[in-house]
Amino acid sequence: MDRRAFLAGSAALLGGCVGRGAEDHDVGMTLQAFDPATITVSAGTEVVWKNTSSRGHTVSAYDDGIPETAEYFASGGYDDEDAAREAFNNSGGGVINGSETYSHTFEVPGVYEYVCIPHERGGMVGTVNVEE
Repeated sequence: MDRRAFLAGSAALLGGCVGRGAEDHDVGMTLQAFDPATITVSAGTEVVWKNTSSRGHTVSAYDDGIPETAEYFASGGYDDEDAAREAFNNSGGGVINGSETYSHTFEVPGVYEYVCIPHERGGMVGTVNVEE
């Protein structure tokens, strides 16, 4: 069974925390929110974000919001939060435009908190819970 189909079918059992029935992404980016804002996946899972709006967005982990041994993740491929913020502020680096996607595979169990840099003040933050 396809992972996304499984996730979509399991969403009702998990209170809607995973999948949302999307066939080509796990997390949508609306005008000013990640949808869903929180998802739960197993270690080794690739999560796909898709910009489902017309506004440009980023996906950038908080340095202090990921497990200590986890790999940092950000659209644009930056090594840390400061680099992601600087790139966005200086040149729009890391922007995911309408209908574009970004993905990251979560290998280390734990809680991962992330943000859309241009819409952080509006509360566009998200969480990925990674279970063993």
